[in-house]
Amino acid sequence: MQYATLNNDVKMPVLGLGTFMLAPDDAQAAVTFALDNGYELIDTANAYVNEKAVGRGILASGRAREEVFLETKLWPCFYESKTAVDETLARLGTDYADLMILHQPAADYIHGYQKLEAAYKAGKLRAIGISNFNAAEVEEVVEKCEVVPAVVQVECHPYFPQTELRRTLAKHGIALQAWYPLGGRGNASIMEEAVIAELAAKHGKSAAQVIMRWHVQMGNIVIPGSKTEAHILDNLDIFDFDLTGDDMAAIATLDRGDSIYHRTDEQLAKFAAFVPDVDGQK
Repeated sequence: MQYATLNNDVKMPVLGLGTFMLAPDDAQAAVTFALDNGYELIDTANAYVNEKAVGRGILASGRAREEVFLETKLWPCFYESKTAVDETLARLGTDYADLMILHQPAADYIHGYQKLEAAYKAGKLRAIGISNFNAAEVEEVVEKCEVVPAVVQVECHPYFPQTELRRTLAKHGIALQAWYPLGGRGNASIMEEAVIAELAAKHGKSAAQVIMRWHVQMGNIVIPGSKTEAHILDNLDIFDFDLTGDDMAAIATLDRGDSIYHRTDEQLAKFAAFVPDVDGQK
């Protein structure tokens, strides 16, 4: 495994398992399998409604808690809550998280971030961050809050490498974590690009492994999700080869300068109003 050193000197694995859209039983099994087969980073969220299962999966694995980098995300409806961080940790079955981030720039996210800051200063969180924030919103958090985010989790892939956002993140030493690392669930178009296929053949790797390796060499932290054991193993098998400068330049030609997901003010309002059934999860 390779590691990124965050701006507060915490070391974070550069590749982990995402659990978005995994039902509790699938999440638990995937987490245990991943941890028992070389993974160290697990990502979940309030809104995934599988935090209890993720906690059970960690407990059932052969890894001690301190050997696991556990990351979760706080949903906007909990930004005002004085107990949301503690309740999240309780669902995960742990007394600390390695990283907790705000899931959306909705509701009063400055107040929400200040809740994370308080938990960070109390030793309940080893690092804090934000998700789906654009460059201007990142700057607002840096200006109005005390602790610079360690990580920003955003959509990122060869079609949309987040060139503009990277400039802001580099200025503040903030790491980029990629969701939709392969261009989205069910979207095989990036993996079907000729340049990706050619590089896969050149290196004896799959298209997904080439893209994952691109992420790592771009300096991204990547969290592909899967419940399939073969895919979980394949996603981790990217540390035995390097893409050359020419390879990286070839992939750069895929940049379309636009994301797949486009947020709207209406959607952010819906996010703010939505309350995930965190108490009813298995």
